[in-house]
Amino acid sequence: MTPDDPEPPDTAPSTATERVYDSLYTDILERRLAPGTRLREEELAARFTVSRTVIRQALHRLAQDQVIALNHNRGAQVPAPTRADAAHVFDARRVVECEIARRLAGRLAPEQLVQLQALVDAEARADTLGDRSAAIRLSGEFHRALAQMCGNPVFLRLLEGLLPTTSLLMALYQPAGTPACVLHRHVELISALGRPGAAAATEMRRHLQEIERSLNPVRDTFRAYREPAT
Repeated sequence: MTPDDPEPPDTAPSTATERVYDSLYTDILERRLAPGTRLREEELAARFTVSRTVIRQALHRLAQDQVIALNHNRGAQVPAPTRADAAHVFDARRVVECEIARRLAGRLAPEQLVQLQALVDAEARADTLGDRSAAIRLSGEFHRALAQMCGNPVFLRLLEGLLPTTSLLMALYQPAGTPACVLHRHVELISALGRPGAAAATEMRRHLQEIERSLNPVRDTFRAYREPAT
């Protein structure tokens, strides 16, 4: 099948679009696609063996969810967020995730706490093995799981839009070897979530501030392209 051919009759376009969306979202979240990477429809169609229409639909969805930038002249591109973007992203994450933690504190079922601990354990194993992509994915899954447990789909959508940008910021600005999330903070979050009170929201705020502080402006390799010559 060539890139412009229609989808096979037994493949629903929505399913193909979802597959492309999920794969590109994960590639960005796990930093397999670097900030600034161009996303060319023809190349993606060949990679996924789908039509360019399906690729276009997936790219538009990613742009709507603010995962990629879709520019009229330059097409689709993995964004290269700035330090100013970092301040906005972490400000939004604190608003959303501290409220999630506040609502969940003392209300999680034992099996939910077990689920969260399993994610932390898997992240620790990935980190020990040096599998940074898996550690990044599992760290995001931990935060996403909390949003799912909260039961507000708007919170979940907001967080899913913020996680890829967070990952790109970490790719640009974090010193090499910095863990995706500080594991002991996830452990402390679980402990705080197991009891009522303000401790869980406080711990979430501390955790997100720690990640934000780990961003190093020296790693901004795209600055020369963004700033006009003097």
